[in-house]
Amino acid sequence: MKKEVTFGVIVGNRGFFPDILAKEGYGEIKKLLKKLGFGIVILNEEDTKYGAVETWEDAKKCADLFRKNRDEIDGIIVTLPNFGDERAVADTLRLANLQVPVLVQAEPDDTNAMGINRRRDSFCGKISVCSNLNQYRIPFTLTTFHTESLGSKEFLLDLQSFAGTCRVIRGLKNARIGSMGARPSAFNTVRYSEKLLENYGITVETIDLSEILGQAEKISTNDKALKDECKKISEYIDVKSVPASAIERMARFALVTERWIKEKELNATAIQCWTALETYFGVVPCTCMSMLSERLIPSACEVDVCGAVSMYSLSLASQRPSALLDWNNNYKDDPDGCVMFHCSNLPKSFFKKPQMDYQAIIASSVGKDNTYGTVTGQIIPAPMTFARMGTREDLGEIQGYVGEGVFTNDRVKSFGGYGVAKILNLQSLLHFICVNGFEHHVAVTLDKVAQSVYEAWEKYLGWDIYYHSS
Repeated sequence: MKKEVTFGVIVGNRGFFPDILAKEGYGEIKKLLKKLGFGIVILNEEDTKYGAVETWEDAKKCADLFRKNRDEIDGIIVTLPNFGDERAVADTLRLANLQVPVLVQAEPDDTNAMGINRRRDSFCGKISVCSNLNQYRIPFTLTTFHTESLGSKEFLLDLQSFAGTCRVIRGLKNARIGSMGARPSAFNTVRYSEKLLENYGITVETIDLSEILGQAEKISTNDKALKDECKKISEYIDVKSVPASAIERMARFALVTERWIKEKELNATAIQCWTALETYFGVVPCTCMSMLSERLIPSACEVDVCGAVSMYSLSLASQRPSALLDWNNNYKDDPDGCVMFHCSNLPKSFFKKPQMDYQAIIASSVGKDNTYGTVTGQIIPAPMTFARMGTREDLGEIQGYVGEGVFTNDRVKSFGGYGVAKILNLQSLLHFICVNGFEHHVAVTLDKVAQSVYEAWEKYLGWDIYYHSS
């Protein structure tokens, strides 16, 4: 997941505007992208006039270069140091046909240098380029401000957000999600359509829980890999109140799960928990799932496959761990506050001092000794992005929502993993969730990447997505 993003770059130019601006823009975009650690595919300065794209012949050369690097290019940046030739830009994208996100940037004019020698008119040219992209049915992303200098703070933020969108699209293209066990019958809310996911290149690989548990039981007590896994678990989190026998069972489950993930090349998992694992294997999978999510291999509970896809999208955008939480409780009488909670399998980086404990809810029916393995504590104060997608078989489409908020310092007394979230206009969001039949689960990452995910899901995948804002 940490592979750097590589951009194809189109430098626009138009003959009766100063060529020197295209030459300068070419050098500036290359310097910036290399400085930020991005890969770059761009014409050589000798291939066309200053490496820019202005004519049909230029478009063919640039498109050919992009096609040759199809497997490397994650997104395309169109930079307009002057007005640019709108047809040449659109032709390049059509001929290359990479089906990746496109960012359009236009350099602002210096109002003290509006003479013929330094006049850009990129402000106007961007409108023409976007008009052509619309005519060619090529989706594209805009910068926050109509014109932004390549060296500006605003463009840097927009570029990082666009890179997040590119990572989401790259990651979901041919994504492989592991579904372990049957959906618990009490959780109709997480039902979904494999076929609709497959329509978008997301494959679900299934395995019966009995196969996992059977393989786990066959691991020898003297197996070095088992002992190493026990050590990894003990080093991952404070286990001082947990019996060694429970840690060994977690290690058995983790070993088999890891081998399955490696064999099937899975990007995320959704695992049956409630309550088969506790009843027949004597442990909860939460710590194992937490460790996977911490490594950016998201793991969702209750076989919530769409929850796993949502988690994976957030981790792709943020390059940070993600978690699956319940929209769980009101917070006092604050209409914009709520308690988000899970048992929990949250990544340990969500907490200041995580601790392993037992699953208090399930323990009441299967006994405390069969429920060790939860990762518990209060979520640290931090900005966060929440997201949820799901399949709508009745409409034949995928729907979802995304937005941002914060986890606060407000304290609550609870078991499991939990935090007080502050989300502006929360009540309208909750109405939207209920009216549209969304699940009680929501994916969360501790970063602000809502725009990246929204652009990927709505604009480039064509899902029906609601962006919640204040």
